[in-house]
Amino acid sequence: MDHRTRERRGLLIVLSSPSGAGKSTISRMLLDADGQVTMSISATTRPMRPGEEEGVDYHFVDDGEFDRMIEAGEFVEWAHVFGYRYGTPKAPVKQALRKGSDILFDIDWQGARQLEPDFGEHLVTIFLLPPTMAELEHRLHTRGQDSEEVIADRMRRAADEIDHWAEYEYVLVNRDMDACLAQVRAIVTAERSKRVRQTGLVEFVRDLIGPLH
Repeated sequence: MDHRTRERRGLLIVLSSPSGAGKSTISRMLLDADGQVTMSISATTRPMRPGEEEGVDYHFVDDGEFDRMIEAGEFVEWAHVFGYRYGTPKAPVKQALRKGSDILFDIDWQGARQLEPDFGEHLVTIFLLPPTMAELEHRLHTRGQDSEEVIADRMRRAADEIDHWAEYEYVLVNRDMDACLAQVRAIVTAERSKRVRQTGLVEFVRDLIGPLH
């Protein structure tokens, strides 16, 4: 097949969910399964956790540097989350789109909403719901990262986050990680195949039927 039929615009894949509903796990699984997807690395003011690496998990900055980046217009989006600030640097996103690459965003509804004005045509937004709120709380306890006080706060916030489910194009109930990943991959495959994203099709079709005209 002519290489031009494989040329396409890149995707900005937004994966959101309340804390504990699986977005970080599904994100890692998607990155492992699909070599065409890379993770957007956010800047954050929160402290580095054990096992995290600078420039791999996040760009860890202080409040002064974060303020400077806001003033300089260096963020595509940024938001307050659980007492800290997170933001997506603009330059890597624009570079990836120019190359036709796909970028995965592990962000909440605030970040997804801010991406819409400048990058709406490239966006694919997916929201993950837990099967029940009891299961969500169980998952938060099982991962063993947070105190009882923090878990209680995350559960209070979960309902507010879930209220924004209707702002997303795709909504999945994450009952099983493998099944949910399969659904996410099917969505990504379909979005890549949309006519408007395949920039090489016009010329390919013109050449294909040209001798018949």
